[in-house]
Amino acid sequence: MSANLKQDIAINPESNPSELTKMTFLTIFSTPKPFTEPHINIIQRNAIKSWQQLGQDVEVILVGEEEGMDQIVKGFGVKHLPNVERNELGTPLVSSIFRLARDASTSPFLAYVNADILLFPGFLLVARQVAQQSSHFLILGQRWDLNVEELINFDEDWVARMRARVNRHGKYHAPSGSDYFIFPRDAFAEIPDFAIGRAGWDNWMIYHARQQGWLVIDATPSLMIVHQNHDYHHLPNGQPHYDLEETKLNAALGGGMANMYITLDANRVFEDGRIRRPGISFVRVLRTLERWIQPRDDIHQGIRYRVARRLRRLRRKLV
Repeated sequence: MSANLKQDIAINPESNPSELTKMTFLTIFSTPKPFTEPHINIIQRNAIKSWQQLGQDVEVILVGEEEGMDQIVKGFGVKHLPNVERNELGTPLVSSIFRLARDASTSPFLAYVNADILLFPGFLLVARQVAQQSSHFLILGQRWDLNVEELINFDEDWVARMRARVNRHGKYHAPSGSDYFIFPRDAFAEIPDFAIGRAGWDNWMIYHARQQGWLVIDATPSLMIVHQNHDYHHLPNGQPHYDLEETKLNAALGGGMANMYITLDANRVFEDGRIRRPGISFVRVLRTLERWIQPRDDIHQGIRYRVARRLRRLRRKLV
């Protein structure tokens, strides 16, 4: 019996080994942008190919029907779920994306990953190690930003080359956004109708997991993930998603700014193969105070709002 199969049985002792051989351990799903813009096409191809490099224990699902998706699905041999629900502006809904992926997969664990993110083999290893230590969790982490203009050669040395490139030219991103989530398949069964690709929904994921009492695990010390930089030509008027009306609606659906949690709000870290409590730091203390003081009514005035804003500015200078 393979080591991987032994790990699966350890996670679910009542499973039939013959059934386990038919299922993957982890399903990665994503909603790519249209493949029509040359640079977006390149970096999304790179991302999807990096996910496939994780091996037979990972299934890849692309959700949506953006232009160019059919050719990508055929070329890469991945599963395609086109019939996603959208809002009145045509933006796919997070609730529909997650529901479609769950219904189409048999994996015990799921991972939503943004379609411009490169993953390395450690991604699957961390998922397995966490799953052996906890049954209710959400894994997330910070990213590295890197300019990538070319199709990557995925030969046997590609990981070492890319890590060296990131160390030389990459920039560590602040803990304000989340580009991947790993979780058990029964988690997030109910999600508000957030617009994908707009700010706010990922913050709510962290908040919701904390409210449910799950372990929210920052895997940054153990995982390098790489965001391939791009512009915002794919968005209305080419403006960043933070400025869009759909972002404001996402925040409202999530319960307001007080519920917009970030990586610093994780209550655990994953380091050296173990889930641990995070150490006390000045930045974490600032973030806790900021979260506690943030007005729940989202009124941009008053002493609580002003104090929370100053704490946020100070924290951002320190990370």
